[in-house]
Parts: sequence; C-alpha cells; structure tokens
Amino acid sequence: MRVSRAQAEVNRDRVIDVASRLFRQHGFDGIGLKDLMAAAGLTQGGFYKQFTSKEDLAANACTRGYAAVRERWREFAAGDPQRPLEALVRAYLSCEHRDEQAEGCVMAALGPDAARAGPAIRTAMEEGVVAYVDFIEAYLPNAASDRHGRAMAIASTMIGAIVLSRSVNDPALSKEILDASVRDILERSGAPKSDDGRE
Repeated sequence: MRVSRAQAEVNRDRVIDVASRLFRQHGFDGIGLKDLMAAAGLTQGGFYKQFTSKEDLAANACTRGYAAVRERWREFAAGDPQRPLEALVRAYLSCEHRDEQAEGCVMAALGPDAARAGPAIRTAMEEGVVAYVDFIEAYLPNAASDRHGRAMAIASTMIGAIVLSRSVNDPALSKEILDASVRDILERSGAPKSDDGRE
C-alpha cells in the first residue's frame, strides 16, 4: 500500500527521533539499520525512500538530538534565573545525566564516533557545538574578558567530564570527576553562584 506524503514525513520524523536516542546509546556502528527501523516500528525496506545513507540519517539524528538537548538546557537555566549558568552546569554534570546516555549530550555520547565519521556527521556535530558555546556565552557576565573563549573552555570541560565519568568503573571516582569539574567551572566563570557549598 502506498504511503501518503504526510505519513512518510511522520515516519521519517519517527526514525530520526529513534535514531537520535539509539545512536547516543550504542554509537553509530553499534546498531544496524534493520534494528533501528524495527525500533521505529518500520521495515528496513523503507529506509532508502527517506534517507540517502546511514550517514544521512546519523547527521539528521545528531541535529535533532542537539535541538532536544538545547531545549533541556533552557529548562535547566530557567530553573534558577539568578544563577542560570550554575543551574545548567550542575544539571549537565550530574550523575543523572551521566547515566542517561540515550537522552543526554550528543557530543559526549558520539564525539569519538564523529571524529571518524564523514563530513555530514561532522558538520552536524560542529553546528551543535557552536550552539552549545553560544548558549553558555549568553550566561557569562558581560564584563568577563574573552567571553567566547571562556564559553568554549566551559563547554569542553563539561563534555570531557561526562565522557570521563562514563569511562570508569568506580562510582566514587566518576562522581569526583563531575564534582571537580563543577567547582572548576563555577570558580572560573565569573557568573553568579550559590554559597551553599553543594557538590
């Protein structure tokens, strides 16, 4: 039976959403097209009607994942309007985020895979990283010197800390990596922060 154009768009969106989560959970090479399409409730036969290649799907999935993560970042920052950067950093560098790889940061989950991927995936990742840095920069004090460079360093620390915290067996060491990164970012950011001594 022929699928309508509207239904084809719905199906395509569903595949991108599912792929965004599954790629973050398993890596680009950790799941095949058959399993990915089955997870979306579709057959593999329809894949090439919607995407030119697995890389095309992966690039779209990265873009979709970054958009979802940025929306969560907005929610985190809005949770403490007086200290939006601190709210974001604490939520991002939390054990909860560390443990929710399929819904978490695209770069932390897929950065190493992207480094070996084709240009379409690297372009999607680059656009996401630029958006992350711009987002962070907006919450740095206007008087801070080199706000862009500082935002870049904060984004790099956040992403690297999540990658490291996911890479060790010892839960105490994992949490120590996250907590140390929170302290360092908040000390260096110059942004307003709480005095409650939270870790």
